[in-house]
Amino acid sequence: MTQAPIQKTIAASDWALLGLLSVIWGGSFLFVGVAVKELPPLVIVALRVSLAALALQIVLRAMGMRLPRERQAWAAFFGMGILNNVIPFSLIVWGQSHIASGLASILNATTPLFTVVVAHYLTNDEKLTGSRLGGVIVGFIGVAVMIGSAALASLNTNVLAQLAVLGAALSYGFSGVFGRRFKTLGIPPLVAAAGQVTASSCILLPVSFIVDRPWTLAQPSTTAVLSLLALALVSTAFAYLIFFRLLARAGATNVGLVTFLIPVSAILFGVLLLGETLEMRHMAGMALIAAGLMLIDGRPAAAMARSFRTLTKTKTRAFPPPCEEG
Repeated sequence: MTQAPIQKTIAASDWALLGLLSVIWGGSFLFVGVAVKELPPLVIVALRVSLAALALQIVLRAMGMRLPRERQAWAAFFGMGILNNVIPFSLIVWGQSHIASGLASILNATTPLFTVVVAHYLTNDEKLTGSRLGGVIVGFIGVAVMIGSAALASLNTNVLAQLAVLGAALSYGFSGVFGRRFKTLGIPPLVAAAGQVTASSCILLPVSFIVDRPWTLAQPSTTAVLSLLALALVSTAFAYLIFFRLLARAGATNVGLVTFLIPVSAILFGVLLLGETLEMRHMAGMALIAAGLMLIDGRPAAAMARSFRTLTKTKTRAFPPPCEEG
């Protein structure tokens, strides 16, 4: 199937949407950090996608739209739901039951690194360049710095939790490329968002009922309930409306850059509201990931090169070479 071409750069309006999306998804780590203290991971994930699906279905009806019935569309919904909801949500929530939300968000920022590699092999117009390969290498060095030498000594729970969040980032990398087919299928962003969370609900609700038997759990606090509602309605339903629109316009690699911005808000929320702290190696690792992402993006380096050339030309005009006598 021929893939629709995407923008090579991000327009100013899309950068604004990326910034908004980063704050919304940064808040999701805060909401998960609150809810996971009282509820099992599978229950949180199942309620997150189910409430989001209900909200998006209401929006669809209000706009006179509905989900398609074609088998091809639902195959895409279930595929996207597994890659973009079921796997990563479950891994991140379990990981956050053992590590801080800020650290989880930093590890999640590796999504563009995985996306670049996945897109190179699975798309025709987002190939790996020398600059992007260098960015991937630098970024994964940052991951190694963050996880530290503990991974070499033993696979303790803390290390496994970090690896789980990395697994979620890899799944997001596949979902970013997989989701491009909705544009080819002619499925609008709102329908794609509603379809994938609906498909995810069909998978996660039965599993959570069997594994966690939620009716046997203690009643959660008002804070946990409000966190779940915000997680479902704001950080999932509303966020996916933005995500799918950006994915159709800017491509998997460009949209994946949102995960570079997420740790900023996630860390601030974690420090100010959850009393979390991060070690220096975590900040050093984030700096390396940021450097890798700038290499992948290419535009910061290109801007510096243009500035250098402009400065060189200005100096040349200001100090012309002396004329030779003769």
